[in-house]
Amino acid sequence: MSTLKAHYRMDAPARETRIDRSMNSVIGKPQDRYEGPLKVTGQAAYAYETARNRKDALYGYFVLSTRGKARIIRLDSRAAEAMPGVRHVVRDARAVRGSADPSDNKPALIEDEVVHYGQAVTLVVADSFEVARAAARLVQVDYEPLDGDYDPKELTDTAYDPGDGAVPSTVTKGDFGAGFAAAEVTFDAIYTTPSQSHAAMEPHAAVAEWDGEDLILDGCYQLISTNVGQLAAALGMPKERITIRAPYIGGGFGGKLGIGAEAVFAALAARETGRPVKIALTRQQVFQMTSRRGETQQRIRLGATRDGRITAIGHETITSNCVGDQFFEPAGISTMFLYSGENRRITHRRTDANILMASSMRAPGEAVGMLALENAMDEMAEKLKIDPIEFRRRNEPERDPQDDLPFSSRRLVDCMDEGARRFGWERRPKRPGDLRDGEWLIGYGMAAASRKNMLQPASVRLTLLAEKGARIETDMTDIGTGTYTILNQIAADMLGLAPEDIEVVLGDSRLPQGPGSGGSWGASSSGSAVYTACEQAITALAKRMGADRSELGLANGNVIAGNRQVTLASLLKGEDLVIEATFEPGKAFKSTHQASYGAHFCEVGVNEVTGETRVRRLLTVAAAGRILNEKTARSQCFGGQIFGIGTALTEELVVDARNGLIVNHDLAEYHVPVNADVPQLEVVFLPELDPYASPLASKGIGELAISGVGAAITNAIYNACGVRVRDYPMTLDKVLAGLPAGHGPR
Repeated sequence: MSTLKAHYRMDAPARETRIDRSMNSVIGKPQDRYEGPLKVTGQAAYAYETARNRKDALYGYFVLSTRGKARIIRLDSRAAEAMPGVRHVVRDARAVRGSADPSDNKPALIEDEVVHYGQAVTLVVADSFEVARAAARLVQVDYEPLDGDYDPKELTDTAYDPGDGAVPSTVTKGDFGAGFAAAEVTFDAIYTTPSQSHAAMEPHAAVAEWDGEDLILDGCYQLISTNVGQLAAALGMPKERITIRAPYIGGGFGGKLGIGAEAVFAALAARETGRPVKIALTRQQVFQMTSRRGETQQRIRLGATRDGRITAIGHETITSNCVGDQFFEPAGISTMFLYSGENRRITHRRTDANILMASSMRAPGEAVGMLALENAMDEMAEKLKIDPIEFRRRNEPERDPQDDLPFSSRRLVDCMDEGARRFGWERRPKRPGDLRDGEWLIGYGMAAASRKNMLQPASVRLTLLAEKGARIETDMTDIGTGTYTILNQIAADMLGLAPEDIEVVLGDSRLPQGPGSGGSWGASSSGSAVYTACEQAITALAKRMGADRSELGLANGNVIAGNRQVTLASLLKGEDLVIEATFEPGKAFKSTHQASYGAHFCEVGVNEVTGETRVRRLLTVAAAGRILNEKTARSQCFGGQIFGIGTALTEELVVDARNGLIVNHDLAEYHVPVNADVPQLEVVFLPELDPYASPLASKGIGELAISGVGAAITNAIYNACGVRVRDYPMTLDKVLAGLPAGHGPR
């Protein structure tokens, strides 16, 4: 076996690549999912299922805090431990303070204080899930109540500058105050968005097993390369002794970026019992103890000339997080570059509350920030008596308006124009109430979409197999987004192999490190590492062929140069060829401002009697560089559109302001769109290559698809019935309250 190393730092734009000259044309095609047959036949083992054939596996069930802020003064687990089938109650000796009595043990890892309702206190381990659950109810916890803050709306006066996070906390240019005051036409409004739950189909789960001093953990985590270090720090052990495996993940949306209590407690329980321990959170526990999207209060101020040129733009956000957590929702992230305006102020402030931790959730920042911004743009367009698309067109910047960088590519106006043509925007009602279908008032709305492009370092191992085909290995994950399929397509296209002859192995921390799934960076980043490996393989094959690599062609398992054609197997001569490849962004990535763009168009019907809203049509037109797989990309956009429907109309975590309990902590009461809520969706991709974004000329698309959707829906509601609601979600009671006299219940 021969092993080669490859490293590619992208310091120049990828003007033309081997992909553009490929003889195979696999990339971009709507190829079926690589792992699809395993999933539909039940053979893809998710985290909780990995120990299903292990008869010695134990089951864990959490005891959660029933106070929002309190000090634990006693934890008595004797009744639980006496129950037949109970094997262990997790304790952490470091948390015991001044008592040798086991009934006085404090909870694992959290010392003696809880800071939010539903925080993990301890874990009961038993022979079955049912016994563990029943025993957990016997654990008695005594609390000393402490004063807590449970209502972020009451905390806005305490908001402070948290320092820089995913974006700088304060971004300015020019003199916003003076520019806004001097503007001929101004708009000033506050929009609010609620907390939301990630609500992934697969609940958080972990199975832990020890092999001597080494820990093997099967989990459902998105960023394996960093998750290992997080778990090592929590357990106080070297990360070299930890293996995390997550080959299949049933959705993440950011809720599985970091390790959860289930990983730490499963590891502790497995070490202390000497047996594998498996934990799966119930749906209620997922809602109450993992993480949420933070609620926001967003003040949007726009100043413009009478002919619709923005001269001042302000976007000020207040959001909360649990005490001690650093993340804040970066709602102004797209406002920084989406529209012109020489005077700018975008700020983020946060408050500390004793409620569940806030974290990244699909399109953190844009998903809620563009609800406010794109509603405000619609309201300002109306005030100026300018068509919403035309208003946006007049404020299209030639360069990044904040940092004055050139755009790597930007087809926002093209997306709006193509969407308007396909949707029939010219038929949009001129005034609310002009178009009806019986008791349904019909309206059209639109919104722009943007999502900043991100590119990360990534490594892979590519093996050209002596017998036949190839294998790709990386700890990169697939959360249902298509990573398996896309990496397979890139290698097949570049190496001239049939997709079915390429094996893809993902989600094991022992493999070369990928960036993980998050930020819409996965496909381009890990795909660029596969590209790097394939380029090195081509160089090696050209050398063996005695040919210039630029003349080399690969197709149908053959290597072609000049008038010679040989099989790949004959060049390998019975020996595998291994390439360890690493890709990293370079000067080309940093020299431009990069983002994916799109436009959403929506038709709604609003019932003038009940206030109910029905989405009748929804079109997304997107430009996101090279589309690597048309089928998986469209699927991602469908998911984003449906996510946006929920954001606009139904999704809201209701927090009990007395103690921080999430009241609607399951899918019966937390309302996500179901089939009856979703119309036939349409997605159109504009052809685009962005040579600065990655060697593949591709950009992220998964999170673009949600950005702005909710605003398109609520803008359409206004066009239908004349009701503006700036407090999301736009439920029927809010619509009814705003309907003009003569409408509503009769």
